Amino acid sequence: MLSPDLKNALPSTDELPCSDDTPVDNEDQNLLPNILLFLLNLIWANRQDWYFGVDMGVYHTTGVNPRVPVVPEAFLSLGVERRKGGKSRKSYAVWEENEVVPILTLEMVSHTPGGEYDDKMAIYAKLGVLYYVIYNPEYWRRDQHQPFEVYKLIEGNYQLQIGEPYWMPEIGLGIGRYQGAVGGIPIELLSWYDERGTRYLTSEEQAEQEKIRAEQAQIRAEQLAQYLRSLGIDPDNLPS
Repeated sequence: MLSPDLKNALPSTDELPCSDDTPVDNEDQNLLPNILLFLLNLIWANRQDWYFGVDMGVYHTTGVNPRVPVVPEAFLSLGVERRKGGKSRKSYAVWEENEVVPILTLEMVSHTPGGEYDDKMAIYAKLGVLYYVIYNPEYWRRDQHQPFEVYKLIEGNYQLQIGEPYWMPEIGLGIGRYQGAVGGIPIELLSWYDERGTRYLTSEEQAEQEKIRAEQAQIRAEQLAQYLRSLGIDPDNLPS
């Protein structure tokens, strides 16, 4: 815990850049984390004690300089305001969040390696991030890793976890991959899962399921009406 004097000496998020201004390597680095965010907005619609940042600087005091952020593709913090002071965050400074560090960070490996398996892993471990997810669908053979890996911080070191989707009891969510589509184009996506391993559906998928259920109910009603007519019963004039 920082002393009040040291905390007062630290810059505010109004003074700090929102990220490192490094352009993303491909569109999936923005798309996939934002899909996770939109899904969380559905799953935790009634909760105001979480924050999910996408391509946002996380400022902390466990590095060499509190003005130098680490910038994951995405991160999740619990026990913080959904909107800090009712406003959108420009960046995430741990000392402005009651020392709450992200409980999960997500890194997506691109054409140019960004230290996901070494430098950033060491930063997140020192910071105390409990879960570190690395998604590497294209270059995992090059990096001698798996396409999707979940690491858990145990006694100060990250240990690779087994199972997908992987359930995270401290968060109350699982995370994993599935084959979906965006704009009619098939693509592998990341998603949240419940404890049973059931994937949470997007709003579009929920709407499609409701449409299918309504159509099936209509078909059953028509079949019942035809059956009643075959018995000489008028389905439109049934006794009350």
